[in-house]
Amino acid sequence: MKILKSLFVVLFLTQLSFSQTKVPVIRKHVTEPIQQLQDTTLQTLLDVELRKNPTWKHLINSKLMSVSIVDLSNPNNIRYAGVNDNNMMYAASLPKIAVLLAAMDAIDKGELIETKAVQNDMRLMISKSNNQATTRMIDRVGYKKIESVLRAPKHKLYDEETGGGLWVGKRYAAGGARYPDPLKGLSHAATTKQVCSFYYQLAMGNLISPKRSVDMLKIMKKPELHHKFVSVLDQIAPKADVYRKSGSWKNYHSDSALVWGPNRRYIIVALVEDSNGEQIMRNLVKPLDKILKKSRNLTHV
Repeated sequence: MKILKSLFVVLFLTQLSFSQTKVPVIRKHVTEPIQQLQDTTLQTLLDVELRKNPTWKHLINSKLMSVSIVDLSNPNNIRYAGVNDNNMMYAASLPKIAVLLAAMDAIDKGELIETKAVQNDMRLMISKSNNQATTRMIDRVGYKKIESVLRAPKHKLYDEETGGGLWVGKRYAAGGARYPDPLKGLSHAATTKQVCSFYYQLAMGNLISPKRSVDMLKIMKKPELHHKFVSVLDQIAPKADVYRKSGSWKNYHSDSALVWGPNRRYIIVALVEDSNGEQIMRNLVKPLDKILKKSRNLTHV
């Protein structure tokens, strides 16, 4: 494969030491908004596959289940599809990725000093979903900073006109004031489309800067909690690098992953409100993997 001469690729190859893999790169100066990547064929494959399962069909029709996928197999033809993807739901710990983004932005602007304690808390917050570490990070940056970064025109990860998106408006602790989102009053929220956009922009080096995108990917790589999506990815894609954040609280379950390996290059995201949500997350991986493999074959025909 030709060596891609972008700054982001150079940073990746020198700092992350991928094993026989390369970071996905769009060979353009501008990263298109996720909605411009909507693909009719991929959308049809996703709709048909999900609705084969009667339970999933019921949850989708009741707006209790949202799923989005991004095919990254062809960097010149990135493709997106989603079901209920603009439906903002409570997402438990998944929105901790928004705290990571805000913290990195603050570090980049000199508003937060990247001490060893900050580095450790960012890793704990993502890899082990540690609530205490996350609360310390929220206290360091503040709700308004998180909101401003999510709403930034460059990222547009929260926008009322498209159903909201990622939001963090409460510490992951019993005490503290709430800062609910303007649309639904949720404290920890997400839409699958905007979570996909987070990963997509991250992989393109568009979140803050290529360097900061690399820093975030290093933190998100090799999750230490091997449940939901990861429990299945461990089996079907053991050689792939997985960048991931999940969440669970009561009946609310969420998971998200950027999968980058020899035969798999994609993003998968799901939000479910159901008592069996943990198992649903596990059961989703193989059907989504099948859809994306089929999509990849169609793309390269």
